[in-house]
Amino acid sequence: MMQTKQTTIRNSVELSGLGVHGGQPVHMIMHPANADTGIVFLRTGLPDGRDRRIKANWKSVSATELCTVIGDAETGSVSTIEHLMAALYAAGLDNVLIEIDGPEMPIMDGSSAAFLEAIDEAGMVRFSAPRRYIEILKPVRIEQGRGWAELVPHDTGFRLEVEIDFPTPVIGRQKKMIDLDLRTFRKEISRARTFGFMKDVEHLRRAGYALGASLENTVALGDDGVINPDGIRWQDEFVRHKTLDAIGDLSLAGAPIIGKYRSYCGGHKMNVSILQALFADQDAYRLVTASQAASGLGTLPASAVALAEA
Repeated sequence: MMQTKQTTIRNSVELSGLGVHGGQPVHMIMHPANADTGIVFLRTGLPDGRDRRIKANWKSVSATELCTVIGDAETGSVSTIEHLMAALYAAGLDNVLIEIDGPEMPIMDGSSAAFLEAIDEAGMVRFSAPRRYIEILKPVRIEQGRGWAELVPHDTGFRLEVEIDFPTPVIGRQKKMIDLDLRTFRKEISRARTFGFMKDVEHLRRAGYALGASLENTVALGDDGVINPDGIRWQDEFVRHKTLDAIGDLSLAGAPIIGKYRSYCGGHKMNVSILQALFADQDAYRLVTASQAASGLGTLPASAVALAEA
């Protein structure tokens, strides 16, 4: 059954670590938030002691090159939000204020596991306010190079079918399909780590990226395979992590999706682009409560749609 009421965390919870790209220490606190707040980042430590609130929404995305970034460099941004966002989405959390004192989320072990553990520690509270969903009504598709992505109608819940194809034997062509719920996410997706190729490290670091990457937070691939002494957690850990990224990026829709997401050779840019394409076509979706989705009743008022997209 779909979750009918909005939620937040019961208690504040803290995490600290390094940013995978900037390599700087960062401290974050997840706080409870009121109904209809959504997921909001409170970026502190800006010049002149300024703070900035940034809504975790597709409209706030400013970059998708190696990670997902919301906000902007001039007034304040937060990057690499996708691993936390995936954990919040899978846990069914709708309203959280994330206070963070740097420009990048801590990478932890390169997966969502530490964020999910923090959510477990914080607990959950349900409001009386109804939870809203975005129901996909007709296919929406985009193509970028040899890759493509689409959102299509699906009877219930949120299904992901993610396929990758890398010209290296250790990865090759991998596909993962899941019907997203917390149990499946925890067991099959949450511990899948980010990965990269050693041949790219020097170039990335000259460009100011991957300065915090290490074998403790990244699956590193050399010419002969995986370099990490402990190897990989699954043979298809790579597509599992791409699925994790997709969940985090698609959470920026502003409400949980009722539909199916399919992608081939996708990434952050494609995940965000499909949301842009979806909301550009008002006939492709409707905003509903769980009871309306189950009964096939009509959409919520336009004011509620605007709230979800804000």
